[in-house]
Amino acid sequence: MNQFQYYTPTKVIFGKGTEEETGELVKEYGCKKVLVHYGSGSVKKSGLLDRIFRSLETAGIDYISLGGVVPNPHLSLVYEGIELCKKEEVDFILAVGGGSVIDSAKAIGYGVTNEGDVWDFYEKKRTAQACLPIGVILTIAAAGSEMSDSSVITKEEGWIKRGYSSNYCRPKFAVMNPELTMTLPEYQTMSGCVDIMMHTMERYLNHTENMELTDGISEHLIRTVMKNAKILLADPENYEARAEVMWAGSLSHNGLTGCGTDGGDWATHQLEHELGGMFDVAHGAGLAAVWGSWARYVVEARPERFAQFAVHVMGVEESEDVMQTAQKGIEAMEAFFQSVKMPITMKELGITPSDEQIAELAEKCSFFGKRTIGCVKVLDREDMRRIYINAR
Repeated sequence: MNQFQYYTPTKVIFGKGTEEETGELVKEYGCKKVLVHYGSGSVKKSGLLDRIFRSLETAGIDYISLGGVVPNPHLSLVYEGIELCKKEEVDFILAVGGGSVIDSAKAIGYGVTNEGDVWDFYEKKRTAQACLPIGVILTIAAAGSEMSDSSVITKEEGWIKRGYSSNYCRPKFAVMNPELTMTLPEYQTMSGCVDIMMHTMERYLNHTENMELTDGISEHLIRTVMKNAKILLADPENYEARAEVMWAGSLSHNGLTGCGTDGGDWATHQLEHELGGMFDVAHGAGLAAVWGSWARYVVEARPERFAQFAVHVMGVEESEDVMQTAQKGIEAMEAFFQSVKMPITMKELGITPSDEQIAELAEKCSFFGKRTIGCVKVLDREDMRRIYINAR
């Protein structure tokens, strides 16, 4: 096992009606003015935003609001939020939504507290030295951003999608009421389940010796999401299943399932980021569409790990042929994706990239030939191009 540090400072308030506590939670931080950041009209139509506003008013908290966050959140709105926060002297950001809203809030928090262009952090040109404190009212179980140190933003100029990680942006608190996820469309719910699974799968499918305990937590977490995704297909308002998935989303991306590992592979995420940037696809669905192509491309570099995944997670019967067991595990995972109506190719995702677009995806994913990705097998620009082609 590798040495590790585990830092998860976010206070979690989990259960029915917990959003009513928002005002008092924010008040604990002694802030003068809050930016309430949110996405589309759904939080308005559901009445959630009004309940949040009332809670802040009851607690005597001054606030302003900024909506309009979209999936694959845009840098232009981040810039708008930074200017608004500086003008209004905002000292706390409350994100009401899912991963896109939280990631946008984190980027705004960086931009307010650091000099220069916030995009520099996502381009890895500089490192952030601070972030405004952030609180979360979670409405989508997927990204895990409510407890993570990471955020992902899309720059519209060139449609470049980049991530940045720093402990400064970890939310101070996360309010999680599973009831708030019950109105999500089926596709978004299933896409979220895949995203949760992939956060742990990226850490699990690595190239190092691992802790048995961390492996066990990871395996059970993935199986739990798979089980409850099937339940939610049949019964979208099942509170227990919603709760299991929501809590799994947080634990999958707060660092727990990476303790003692080499940090994980993350190539599938990097490959999907470019799909999201170019084609604006749902993140979890995009991950499902490229995962099988990536897995088959790299499995020979770590067949015993894939075989363990096949047996312990997918229930494949172990055989003497390790590679055969590993391949059956990949096939079983793809079958699961299809069973919850998720794509396993880009065509099923609804996109048909041309050869030129495939080359552009690989160029951007490799930072124009300046980086490699992955650890199971280190991938260069040509490897990335071939995986994209295989995923078509």
